[in-house]
Amino acid sequence: MTQPTLAIVGRPNVGKSTVFNRIAGERISIVEDIAGVTRDRIYATGEWLGKEFSIIDTGGIELSDAPFMEQIKQQAEIAIEEADVILMVVSVQEGITDADDLVAKILHRSKKPIILVVNKIDNPGLRNEIYEFYSLGLGDPYPISGAHGTGLGDVLDKAISYFKEDDEPEEEGLLKFSFIGRPNVGKSSLINALLGENRVIVSDIAGTTRDAIDTRFEADGQKYMMIDTAGIRKRGKVYESTEKYSVLRAMRAIERSDVVLMVLNAEEGIIEQDKKVAGYAHEAGKGVIIVVNKWDLIDKDDHSMQKFTDDIRNEFLYLDYAPIIFVSAKTKQRLANLPEMIAEVSENQNLRISSSVLNEVILDAIAINPTPTDKGKRLKIFYTTQVAIKPPTFVVFVNEEEMMHFSYKRFLENQIRQAFGFVGTPIRIITRKRK
Repeated sequence: MTQPTLAIVGRPNVGKSTVFNRIAGERISIVEDIAGVTRDRIYATGEWLGKEFSIIDTGGIELSDAPFMEQIKQQAEIAIEEADVILMVVSVQEGITDADDLVAKILHRSKKPIILVVNKIDNPGLRNEIYEFYSLGLGDPYPISGAHGTGLGDVLDKAISYFKEDDEPEEEGLLKFSFIGRPNVGKSSLINALLGENRVIVSDIAGTTRDAIDTRFEADGQKYMMIDTAGIRKRGKVYESTEKYSVLRAMRAIERSDVVLMVLNAEEGIIEQDKKVAGYAHEAGKGVIIVVNKWDLIDKDDHSMQKFTDDIRNEFLYLDYAPIIFVSAKTKQRLANLPEMIAEVSENQNLRISSSVLNEVILDAIAINPTPTDKGKRLKIFYTTQVAIKPPTFVVFVNEEEMMHFSYKRFLENQIRQAFGFVGTPIRIITRKRK
């Protein structure tokens, strides 16, 4: 199911990122202490009155080599293209500026619901200053303080009133996957090669794919839907040259996928953006396969594959569960193995372990490596049970939550993986104090 999307737009220094973080709440913070998981956010998930939605902070989309006003214009257009509802943020301190007028005029041309948010009303006495913003022609202005969170409830009430129910039916037995990665790693070529026909444009120029194409096919009795990440719904408004915008495109596909195929370019190796995109897939709890494309172009010896594998494991420490496959879209080397790998990872995402068997594994783990102590007190694990799938999630009931060190939690995860596999899927372990 596709979540509705709320975009936050406005000129610089009106507090867009503060509003973004406030709406996202604790979901924006990363709880895993693992190197390589991105902390540079333009996309998050929010929730209000039981409704989940995606949030885009366009202020985080930096468009290089663009003049100031042109950059604001492009960010507003990205929001119009991507969002179901748009928050336009202005600041009560500066009043209406030329840049505010520009954004308002662009938003007027869209057919999307617009909510005008007047930020930095940290003092209730400033509420009387909001009336000048009626001249922007965007309806009633909502006074808020992003720093303190006041007024945001009314804004979110209004926002969710515009959300439409997703009427896309979930087809039973359909396995959805996507190729993600930065531009020019060969995603379109892989799609074409896997399907055996030219369904999308292929070019050596980064970012040439324009239309989102979901393609269905069947292999060994399993139905698949391949989600093309590179596509854009509207032609002519493509900013793939910006690194963060291509990450945003990948996020929309990750959200809809069961399994994500992270594509690397064997010729260029691993760069920082690869880690950012993969970090999103990991945090979203999706199944992950690492696909090294263009392997036919590498001068190889007996150690080339192992060396590249070691590099991946060192750079993607948090993806140590993800299988790696070396392929060539050009020669179709090993591509026939992909559907089976995707199905296996999906099966592991949906795997349930009985509590009795799970607790036997935990007891054996404690016997191998006793629980840690702190100031003479030892962590006690009373019971463990699986509470969710996609990704598999386990609750461990203990005497003191804070005594469950990150390193011991990782040890338990490794023992669970050793016992049950869970190849290709992240595992969540939640610690709860037994009442």
